[in-house]
Amino acid sequence: MGRFTGEPVSFMNSNITGGFWKQRQDLFRAVTVDALYDRFKETGRFEAMKMNWREGMPYKPHIFWESDVTKWIEGAAYFLQKKRDPELEARVDELVSYMARTQEDNGYLNAYFTVVEPEARFTRRTDHELYCAGHLIEGAIAYAEATGKKAMLEVAVKYADLIDRVFRVEHSAAFDTPGHEEIELALMKLYDYTKEERYRLLAEYFINTRGTSERDETYDFTDQEHMQSHKPVRMQNTAEGHCVRALYLYSGMADLARSTKEEKLGDICRQLFENITERRMYITGGVGSTYRGESFTFDYDLPEYTAYNETCASIALALFCRRMWLMDADSRYADCAERALYNTALSGVSLSGDEFFYENPVSVNPGRNAFNESRPDGLKEHLPILKRVKSFDCSCCPPNLLRMVGSIADYMYSVSGNIIYAHCYMEAETELMLSDGPVRLKQMTAYPYEGDVTIITETEGRYTIAARIPGWCRKYDILVNGCKAEFRLEKGYACVERDWKAGDSLQLKYSMETRLAEANPKVIDACGRAAVMYGPCVLCAEGMDHADRPLKDIRIDRGVQFEKRMEALEGISVPVFYGKAFVRRPFDGLYTEHPAEEEEIPLRLIPYFAWANRGITEMTTWFLVH
Repeated sequence: MGRFTGEPVSFMNSNITGGFWKQRQDLFRAVTVDALYDRFKETGRFEAMKMNWREGMPYKPHIFWESDVTKWIEGAAYFLQKKRDPELEARVDELVSYMARTQEDNGYLNAYFTVVEPEARFTRRTDHELYCAGHLIEGAIAYAEATGKKAMLEVAVKYADLIDRVFRVEHSAAFDTPGHEEIELALMKLYDYTKEERYRLLAEYFINTRGTSERDETYDFTDQEHMQSHKPVRMQNTAEGHCVRALYLYSGMADLARSTKEEKLGDICRQLFENITERRMYITGGVGSTYRGESFTFDYDLPEYTAYNETCASIALALFCRRMWLMDADSRYADCAERALYNTALSGVSLSGDEFFYENPVSVNPGRNAFNESRPDGLKEHLPILKRVKSFDCSCCPPNLLRMVGSIADYMYSVSGNIIYAHCYMEAETELMLSDGPVRLKQMTAYPYEGDVTIITETEGRYTIAARIPGWCRKYDILVNGCKAEFRLEKGYACVERDWKAGDSLQLKYSMETRLAEANPKVIDACGRAAVMYGPCVLCAEGMDHADRPLKDIRIDRGVQFEKRMEALEGISVPVFYGKAFVRRPFDGLYTEHPAEEEEIPLRLIPYFAWANRGITEMTTWFLVH
């Protein structure tokens, strides 16, 4: 594939028909859509959209509440795209009617700056006006595509036109670029949808102006690096500041680079990706080493107990990866996307679909949390919570998960000319467009729990299927109709070019076994330890499965063998891995100069995304190596 020639294949082109993601989509449609609607309704987010709040009334609008609402609409739209539901549409239509009724003649739409501080519009860069506008645009496009209803899109376009005039044409706002990035990628999406050049120009203006403006303020407690405004974007080659802001910016940059075919901007995106994945990403695909500013810190600084790893940040990382593989079909981008999706992102939601984590640590110690909670506020440290909750004051992650699961098939394929790239594997039926015309494919797999994938072609023709060889896979076979296939390996993709017949099958047999992974010695918290992985999934141990023995004392042999069993965990079937490990026998006193005796214990591991579903307990992903 030539650089910048990749084209996305939307989730709208695929129907998930079974397996892991069908189970999640069914759960989210049955539970999560309504659960989030109920939480947002009872916390006043929907009421705020009516813009009738006055001082002394409950539910004072917050500066980012609208983004929660429009992200919920976007997520709901992805499910409506697959199956219309009059009751769900009526809920969305009611919210859209609030927007249409309260939008000002000039296009302005923001509840907080309409009823709380109308005199402060476009004066404080830190207050999320443009972030909310970006999510309005994305939700409006999704709802229009799903239902054909254009009322919300008309609202979004009118507001986008005002923003274009105020920021790019008149420069009449008090600042020049968004404090919380997101509108950049939304504008590129609006440009793709409407073909109106002004939206691409506005995205380009925001991206190119970032780091150059003397009018762009930041918070009193931080610096310009926190908002990725410390340098022009083409001089930024390390990931700095607030993780979600950064990754939304990088996604917009990648969109712009692909649209304009700019080599320099594309190279910067690649350097940022490499800095994140080679120096600043947790083994779970989480990013954000500290709650202070929800930020990246420095190379190899990946603490365990205080890891922030915001759910939204891993979703944003996956969005960035998808854009990167459209610029350059390199399997490491899909490797990273699935690491983030199957681990940290999914850890953000309970197996019941109605409780959520904002932060996703890689180890927890309930005793430390209990002591911390007993301290006066001035003596507390920040620790991640140990039990998921129904909603947060800042509830950005739950509707982001709804968007992610509803559109998960976005990660399956891309095309370039007559090449089909298969990136992330899911059981689905897909129709996509090549240079020579449409092609239908059927994919069957139990991934990520089994390594076999079968892609059946339902369209005759000469084209190439380029199947990703997962980075975790050490042994594989590529077969066509049961026979060894001829293929060329290009940047981690097995490219099979042939005259395909309807009913031909491409069989991908990826040997999936448990394996140990170690961190760079510079990652201090993981020194001398190993994580256990299975396919793209990181495994973890919970204290309740080990008689509450200290999990940090568990030692495993390098050659440890595990037995995999599928078991029900809170009603969801997941793989559970049984092996043996060793711990020291307890001894009196705080220290000893004599080698402590060891004893063998059974070790039970579950996928990291499934932790904390059975109650509060110790958890770890890193183990001492015997």
